[in-house]
Amino acid sequence: MWSPDEISSLCYNHFNKLPKRGKPEAGREWTLLAAVILLTDSSEQKTVHKQVVSLGTGTKCIGQSAMSTKGDILNDSHAEVIARRGCVRYLTEQLYRAVSGQSSDVFCRGSEEGKWTVKPGVSFLFFTSQTPCGDASIFPLAGSPAQPCEPVNAIQSEESERRGLKRHAESDLEETRQGPRMKTSDTHSSHRKSGNTSEHEVITENKESNPLNEVLHCHPPDLHRTGAKCVPDSPADPLQPGLLYHSVGVLRLKPGRGERTLSLSCSDKLARWGVLGFQGALLSHFLQAPLYFRAVVVGKCPYSHQAMQRALKTRCSDVRDLPPGFSAHAPELLQSGLEFPHNHTHTESKHTHTQGRISPCGAAISWCAVSQQPLDVTANGYKQGVTKKALGTSQARSLISKVELFHSFLKLVAATEDSRLPESLRGKDLKTYWDYKQAAGAYQQAWTQLRLQAFPLWPRSPPELLLFS
Repeated sequence: MWSPDEISSLCYNHFNKLPKRGKPEAGREWTLLAAVILLTDSSEQKTVHKQVVSLGTGTKCIGQSAMSTKGDILNDSHAEVIARRGCVRYLTEQLYRAVSGQSSDVFCRGSEEGKWTVKPGVSFLFFTSQTPCGDASIFPLAGSPAQPCEPVNAIQSEESERRGLKRHAESDLEETRQGPRMKTSDTHSSHRKSGNTSEHEVITENKESNPLNEVLHCHPPDLHRTGAKCVPDSPADPLQPGLLYHSVGVLRLKPGRGERTLSLSCSDKLARWGVLGFQGALLSHFLQAPLYFRAVVVGKCPYSHQAMQRALKTRCSDVRDLPPGFSAHAPELLQSGLEFPHNHTHTESKHTHTQGRISPCGAAISWCAVSQQPLDVTANGYKQGVTKKALGTSQARSLISKVELFHSFLKLVAATEDSRLPESLRGKDLKTYWDYKQAAGAYQQAWTQLRLQAFPLWPRSPPELLLFS
């Protein structure tokens, strides 16, 4: 009923129709794109209606020192995160319409008091023009037959990482795009001990038994690399030549401009949404079950289905004891044959020496299918073009910042009759963003289980960053 190429074409065409503001300069700037697509199946007409409900572009994050206690800055402006936040904004409006007695394209009343559920035939897809940064992006370069080192056990450490395909021009990534080629023919996939056999013994055995050894010695295998660092307290990258450069299956923090961020990689976040749902803690108050992506579609780019499977599915596949409705969801993983015209590769092909150095676009675009102000363009976490004098005011805030999404949620709560409020919101003195997130009991239980069983080293946000109202 739909194909990966149809989905990517729909997203690219939608981007082309947006105003010029925030878009990269042809031949000099590049960016990445992600989107959420609403699918509506019509069994009677045997058709599927496809609609982009949220679209995002962006490649940057802010450093830890720039984070705000007011919730008014976007910490992570990677395209995938922008698209998901825009989708939360869209869903909040759809819920507002539902509780107000208006028609909603997404929700109908659930069987539990105060709860809503997705209409029959409605589902969501996630599209990204590039392999998500992090664990999904660590895989051998073309022509390298071996796999990277075996995953680090989640209970023992953690997961994902960022990669050298994606945000090339961020400073940390510039220096590690592929790194030096290995001079030895290490072809084994594991950097750790296997049983009683040491790493050296395993590599030696493979050298002796591999009929391709002479060829591999001339063209040693290597990985797509990343500048992102493993989260604190996790096993560090081996940084050995070739396939042994990175650990896989570990959590990673996105690189910033010379300063570490607190933003987890997009691979990690997609894996988390695959268990907790992409609706977030606040909207889970109103939903009978979490919302999961039916499929994740990646545009034409360097891609490994095995790495995607490992990063988005396998790391969480054994999580158990989740609250009713929650599960370790496994989206279908697909790739399109269509490339995003504004990615790094296309930008390089159009570049001329008079344009100076190629760089990532400094702006991030958020568009979502809401009734008012659907377009939101930001730079450095605030609305693009805002003056220094306006920083810290509502005029400077992105419409998908934490505080703006929180205020939209509070309007949803206020629009709901007291007798129709979800049980989790009744009779409680909730004031801050933190209060409302913690009151989402089932969501927090699921998050606790996910941490314990799969992501024990996932960094916790400092509480003082979540106490705004």
